[in-house]
Amino acid sequence: MKDTNKGSHLAQNQRAAKKKQKRSDLKPKEQETAPEETEAVSPYRESYEWIQCLVLALIACVLLFVFVARVIDVVGYSMVPTLDDGDKIIITRWAGDYEQGDIVVLRKETLREEPIVKRVIAVEGQTVDIDFTLGIVYVDGVALDEPYVNELTYTQEDFEGPITVPEGCVFVMGDNRNNSTDSRDARVGCVDTRYIMGKVIFRIMPLSKMGAIYGTDG
Repeated sequence: MKDTNKGSHLAQNQRAAKKKQKRSDLKPKEQETAPEETEAVSPYRESYEWIQCLVLALIACVLLFVFVARVIDVVGYSMVPTLDDGDKIIITRWAGDYEQGDIVVLRKETLREEPIVKRVIAVEGQTVDIDFTLGIVYVDGVALDEPYVNELTYTQEDFEGPITVPEGCVFVMGDNRNNSTDSRDARVGCVDTRYIMGKVIFRIMPLSKMGAIYGTDG
C-alpha cells in the first residue's frame, strides 16, 4: 500500500520551494528598478537641500548684522592714520565693557546726526589731563604711549583739565589729534556709553587694508 501521506508532504514541499524560488526571482528585479526611482528623485531633493541651506545662511547673516554686528562707513579724517575716510568697518555691541584703547562708533547729536568714530582714552573714574605744549595726554598722571596718533596733541579746543570721567561715561579722542572734534570739544564732552553703537572689530574695505583694526599700535 502506497504511503499517501508521504506523497502529499513531498508535493507540499515542492510547491513551497517553487513559491520561494519565485519570490527570490522577483527580488533582483526590484533591486534593479529601485536605483532608477532614486535617480529620478535625488536631483530635486538635492536642490531642495541646497535652497534650504542658503535660506538658513541668509537668515543667520541677517540676525548677525541686526543683533550682533553691523557695517559702518567712516566719514572724515579724524581717525587717520588708523582709519581713513570711506573705510567700511564692522562694529559689535557685544564687546563687553569699553576699555582704554578701544575704537568705538557713537552718536552725539549735539555735534551731528551721523555716527562718529573715536578712540577711548579714559573710562569712568579715570582722570584726563593734557599738556598742549608738549602734546602729551595723561591718564591718572601717567603719560600715554600713543604710537597710533597722526600727530601729538597740540589743539586744546574747549578742554580745561584735568577732567575726571563721570560714571557710565568715556573720554574719547580721534587719532588725528589736531583735526578731530572729540571730548576736548564741549559739544562732545565725556560720552555716555549708552550713546555708543559698538566697538570696531574689523575693516572690510578697502580690500588692500582688510583685517583686524588692533595691532601692536592699537
